[in-house]
Amino acid sequence: MARYTGPKTKIARRFGEPIFGTDKDFEKRNYPPGQHGLARKRKKLSEYGVQLKEKQKVKYTYGLLERQFRNLYEKASRMKGQKGENLIQLLESRLDNIVYRLGIAPTRAAARQLVTHCHITLNGEICNVPSALVKPGDTVAVRERSKSLEVIQNSVASAAKYSWLEFDAKGLTGKYLNYPVRAEIPENITEQLIVELYSK
Repeated sequence: MARYTGPKTKIARRFGEPIFGTDKDFEKRNYPPGQHGLARKRKKLSEYGVQLKEKQKVKYTYGLLERQFRNLYEKASRMKGQKGENLIQLLESRLDNIVYRLGIAPTRAAARQLVTHCHITLNGEICNVPSALVKPGDTVAVRERSKSLEVIQNSVASAAKYSWLEFDAKGLTGKYLNYPVRAEIPENITEQLIVELYSK
């Protein structure tokens, strides 16, 4: 199972934004990690450094390691349209991300755990593969015996709504209506930098 399990606040501080969600420790220490923090004179990043940093930020945000991310990029390259936008749409179509966006889980990591522990169904069938790509028209729901889980109930109560998803809070059932338009996705990502990096 490919996932990052190290300290999250340290990673968020490296990128200068709370990529894993609200983080009190990040708010207290909103400067780069390391012994000297802000005191260290940091060299200006090269063009390659900027592109690499953006790719790493997206990988940590969506919880992928390099091989998975590269495979997804290659799939996006074969699709019609802009590579960068296709990549973001594929990332948003992952089952763990859909579970997170529907508000069934408070974070993507929690969503991944719910999926791997067989609490989520895809089109009525139990699916324990977080990287499964959901297609427009597919239905994602919480398994009947898992609906009373405290983590799910608490998360649904404070869920945000997205135009490309339809969610029934009572039945804990959601539908993926269509691929989201880039402008609708709230993540602070410059996908063109990733395209430039892989095009070298």
